[in-house]
Amino acid sequence: MKTRNTTTTADQAHLANRTQTLAAALTAAVFGSFLFLAVGFAHSATVHNATHDARHAFALPCH
Repeated sequence: MKTRNTTTTADQAHLANRTQTLAAALTAAVFGSFLFLAVGFAHSATVHNATHDARHAFALPCH
């Protein structure tokens, strides 16, 4: 007797979509944690200067 493969294309697509979503969430969590820790342990002048330069790069007023 042959065994039947019950996995459909729709099931495979759903699994691939779920895997991509999980990978994106994990990447965002790792990147967010890195930013949080990097800013948390940086000297305040370093954070201020980086923010100040970024605001000028986007032509936003800061003073």
